[in-house]
Amino acid sequence: MSDNHLSGKTIVVTGAAAGFGRLLTEKSAALGANVGACDVNGEGLADLASEQVEIAAVDVTDRAALARFVDQVVERFGAVDVMINNAGVMPLAFYADHAVAADAWDRCIDINMKGVLHGIIAVHDHMIRQGRGHVVNISSVYGNHPVGGAAVYGATKAAVNVLSESLRQESLGKIKVTAIRPTGVPGTGLGAGVINAEAVNPILGGNKDQFFEKFGQILGDDPPEHLVSQDSIGYAMLAPELLADQVIYAINQPWGVNISDLTVRASNDDYII
Repeated sequence: MSDNHLSGKTIVVTGAAAGFGRLLTEKSAALGANVGACDVNGEGLADLASEQVEIAAVDVTDRAALARFVDQVVERFGAVDVMINNAGVMPLAFYADHAVAADAWDRCIDINMKGVLHGIIAVHDHMIRQGRGHVVNISSVYGNHPVGGAAVYGATKAAVNVLSESLRQESLGKIKVTAIRPTGVPGTGLGAGVINAEAVNPILGGNKDQFFEKFGQILGDDPPEHLVSQDSIGYAMLAPELLADQVIYAINQPWGVNISDLTVRASNDDYII
């Protein structure tokens, strides 16, 4: 895209200390945006602080704390143009795993669903007063359809889709809304939250064996070029940087253009939903 619509805008990113959120913070700042970067891991944000980037340790499950941070960003930069509700966890597990999964499921609901709601609330009045704004909610392909092994995680992402579309309908002409539905993206850190590794299998269905065969090749000493090159139609696993680029594309648009729903996959992706 030749035009830069991000220069001078102010963007808030939750879950910004590492992985995908850090990439969004860095890429937005590189395009001339001011950024409010927050994360429950405040120490992980320290090196992001700059004239363009305001940082703070914020737990998105704390509605008041997130609202205070947005106010802080508005006070420093004068507005909040884009809110990226990125913070999330992925505790995949079966119902039979409830004894070990229940606490993580509670946390998942608080972060993935309530955290997004808190982010919307934190910017809503600012954006309405400004007369414009853009809310980007990070969902998942898991929110597209129920699948075993992801009852709670998938439900939170389906809720993100509903929150997003409801906000869009209520805010026509004032707030643009985008739901981003990524496929599995190794390297974002989400996989660390998986409770039962077998819970990944249902979303792969009949593609399970070929998925793990590809995965093994990609992690091997000499990965096949057709699996790891983004210029190959056989590209099998999306890099976090490429997903971040698509989110930047969605927000780097004129105010009159809203990319409201975007699913991002590698072209040789084995996920069935």
